[in-house]
Amino acid sequence: MKLSEELIYRGFQAKTTIENPEELDTRASKKFYWGADPSADSLTIGNLAALMMCACFVRHGYEPYLLVGGATGQIGDPKDNGERDLKTIDEVEHNKACIKSQIERVVKSDNLTMVDNYDWFKDMNYLTFLREVGKTFSMTQLLDRQFVQNRIGEGGSGISYAEFSYTLIQGYDFLHLYRKYGVSLQLCGADQYGNCTSGIHLIKRLEDADADVWSTPLIIDPVTGRKFGKSEGNAVWLASKDNGSGNYTSIFDFYQFWLNQPDESVEYLIKIYTLLEKDEIEKNLAEHREHPELRIAQKALAKGATEVVHGKENAEAIINLSEMLFSRDTDFSSFSADEISEFAEYLPTVKKNTNIVDAIVSTGLAESKKKAREFLAQGAISVNGVKVNEEVNLNQTAILKKGKNKFAVVK
Repeated sequence: MKLSEELIYRGFQAKTTIENPEELDTRASKKFYWGADPSADSLTIGNLAALMMCACFVRHGYEPYLLVGGATGQIGDPKDNGERDLKTIDEVEHNKACIKSQIERVVKSDNLTMVDNYDWFKDMNYLTFLREVGKTFSMTQLLDRQFVQNRIGEGGSGISYAEFSYTLIQGYDFLHLYRKYGVSLQLCGADQYGNCTSGIHLIKRLEDADADVWSTPLIIDPVTGRKFGKSEGNAVWLASKDNGSGNYTSIFDFYQFWLNQPDESVEYLIKIYTLLEKDEIEKNLAEHREHPELRIAQKALAKGATEVVHGKENAEAIINLSEMLFSRDTDFSSFSADEISEFAEYLPTVKKNTNIVDAIVSTGLAESKKKAREFLAQGAISVNGVKVNEEVNLNQTAILKKGKNKFAVVK
């Protein structure tokens, strides 16, 4: 498939300044940029969808410039419903380091250039910014932006000058990358389209040149209507270990998330979150329709998405571990301490001699101590296959299980 065909097939097409997608196939300048702010120390699968779109461009010969917003991260991308809490400089630096490695794992390219907008904003004079950038925008133009309307309209929470100015800063990023590297295409999620057009405006006004934006839809669960992302309270993180904030999803839970997708969602998601070719996708879906009870498409989705984020070796290991943990013949008490310790690479882990209630909460098997005690009272918690109550002492390496499909390791 050509790039334009693959983007449309996989669902990577929303608002764009490009009239005919086929223009992407023969575009003279094959350089693009995509950016993420370090608002957390892990990206989510919402960000992953945009990164998969970036990877699609790379497979078709485009050169990626991936931006981590050390400057914009200190202000925060405006939300529809209120101000973001400001991050400290140390938090921003920590988050930047964490998400850079995640981006590089997904978008693989010999020509990948990682950039940080703090590098060109740290020494910029405020008056220089107002004269060069602020002077090119009218207040009417900015007040028409949807996020501003949402914040200052009836029932809105208001907006600070800092967040109001965010779109100008992001627009300057595009201008800077155009001037330094010749980047004339920005990729983004559909919710960022308005901010991205600020860059087009600046490039046109200050360089008398054309630039474009191509956006991908936000990923919406076809069944629940919710988007995948932290703001909806159902975050699935790309980090598999805790970097200090608790924003992580174990490799096991990551794999299980995809494996448990309903039939109504899997056809939509497998095109976005895997690197499977069209023929492979269609084959999996056809077999799935004939035998939905085998969950063929879900298995292909789970394996493919896990390979993208955590690598083929980890994907194979988690498939084997899942088969072992869910087998009716498995005797959890038969596992040695060394075997269970190996599982800790893929499952949430808690130290031995932790209070059972605290262990359940810290490993994500329950959202609160109250819920943890309810699960214990209901007999939903077991240690090495034996149901336990609040009196149990977690003094040995063991497998902690809630219900039928949630696991953690005590070591």
